[in-house]
Amino acid sequence: MTKGIFSLTKWGRPFGAPSTPAVPRTLQGFPPLPVLVRPFRALLPLFSLLVFAACGNAAKPASASADTIPLDEAIGQMLLVGFRGTDLDSTNHIVRDLRHHHVGAVILFDYDVPTATRGRNIRDSVQLRRLCAALRSHNPRLLIGIDQEGGRVSRLATRYGFPPTLTAQRSAALGPDSVRRQARLTAQRLARLGINLNFAPVADVDVNPHCPVIGKLGRSFSADTALVARCCAIWLEEQRRQGVLSCLKHFPGHGSAGGDTHLGLVDVTSTWLPLELAPYRALAASAPMVMTAHVVGRHLDPSGLPASLSPRITALLRDTLGFRGVIVTDDLAMGAIADHYTLEETLRLALAAGADLLCLSNNGPAYDPDLVPRAVEIIKSLLADGTVTPARIRQSAARVRQYSATLK
Repeated sequence: MTKGIFSLTKWGRPFGAPSTPAVPRTLQGFPPLPVLVRPFRALLPLFSLLVFAACGNAAKPASASADTIPLDEAIGQMLLVGFRGTDLDSTNHIVRDLRHHHVGAVILFDYDVPTATRGRNIRDSVQLRRLCAALRSHNPRLLIGIDQEGGRVSRLATRYGFPPTLTAQRSAALGPDSVRRQARLTAQRLARLGINLNFAPVADVDVNPHCPVIGKLGRSFSADTALVARCCAIWLEEQRRQGVLSCLKHFPGHGSAGGDTHLGLVDVTSTWLPLELAPYRALAASAPMVMTAHVVGRHLDPSGLPASLSPRITALLRDTLGFRGVIVTDDLAMGAIADHYTLEETLRLALAAGADLLCLSNNGPAYDPDLVPRAVEIIKSLLADGTVTPARIRQSAARVRQYSATLK
């Protein structure tokens, strides 16, 4: 865990200095970003009007071939699934889920929450490479995802023989070369292992350094929005070079939060600032994927729905910021969701919100080997009663496929 205040003189101002809404000066080592920071507090009413005016996801279909995707395959393509096991055999339910339910993405963990034990999917590099190859043998276009941000959020930990990494905050404190080196080494390591999706970088702005899951863990690059955007841009570039998909997180911003969405709902209505959108605005055209948070922001959606389940907040990302990539939910097993909604309600709301990839980590309080069949049947029932249309499902599947089809 990174503590203390670091000098950011290489970037143009000391870390820990107040972040102002004024346009920041260009940071040494980087070309200017196309979008600069402006006085965001004054624009809060305008942002609210823009969100309220956009009643849904108006994005066009991601691919002209979307209509040709078989519906069963399209449903599976939308599922990001966790499972237990460091090796695969025919008795592991993930084999069934890949073969029969066409699951399009998996997420790997080192820690199993229900049993409070380590080694859920990761023992060492040789084993992990073998596991990824076995998974891909059932689906050559499978997205294999992991959270490898660096620092405290590193599934490839030193206890498994992997090298130590820096927190985002620390790497930014050391300057752009440090950020680029960590991004490059991370992407190379993931590519060698067969992992093609990293849920990083964190685009949260360090508005509240005491946020228990962002600021306190050093997961945000900075309180300076331009610096956050530039660091994220480096990660996007380096991971793209190695054939690893990036995912910006956690939209519309988790850096001001005072609580932990793993444990329950977190309301940022009184703490969230429009400046937290700046990194997403700057990178909307280049990021392949964005993860939505489980935070509640009634200034953005008066209904009180978490961002991951909110059509209004999806519209902010799609229609206002112009993002056309994949929207993935944060883990739907987190307390912010699982403690307040049934699985049926969660899937219905996430689909109505416009999510493309539904994160079913199976790493919450309980483990369910039949989670995927249950989710598939729920989605099919929503299709049968007209709550969700086949075109809606195929649109999301096409968005996911347009990236998975190009990976190594």
